[in-house]
Amino acid sequence: MRIDLSELLSVEERKQDFQTDIEMESFNSKRGRFKFAYKEPVNIHIENAGKRKIKCNAKIKCALVIPCDRCLEDVTNEFDIDIDREIDLNNIQDDSDFTAYIEENELDVEKLVYNEILINLPMKVLCSENCKGICNRCGANLNSQTCNCETKELDPRMSKILDVFNNFKEV
Repeated sequence: MRIDLSELLSVEERKQDFQTDIEMESFNSKRGRFKFAYKEPVNIHIENAGKRKIKCNAKIKCALVIPCDRCLEDVTNEFDIDIDREIDLNNIQDDSDFTAYIEENELDVEKLVYNEILINLPMKVLCSENCKGICNRCGANLNSQTCNCETKELDPRMSKILDVFNNFKEV
């Protein structure tokens, strides 16, 4: 949804409230494509602060299904984001944060929501603090099952010496 700010900017101290749904079906970023577990309507309060400045308050509440970084099980990550910004439309080209979602006199709510979720994405997603991950040999989820794979890790710099020992075993 795009909100036209022209009418709001025409009268000082004018205030307007908006409520709009998040139109994105999924959240796409370089980290992947994540489905929404739920998404509530975005509540936006905009007021004219005078001299082509606006105050924007918004509330975003949604959840994304993101795979665990260790075991790849789906984890629901909730986002409860409060936005409180003052935007100077006179200097919009100088501030790259606002140019992403404000063009001329329009506020693009989808881009605003996208940017805020992107900023608040966790660096690492874990299903639990003690997630064991998956076996690097057979791919079994070690949280729900065990495997019989060799877990002994050898220093790769010692591989030639290991070859020598293995040759002597055969004799």
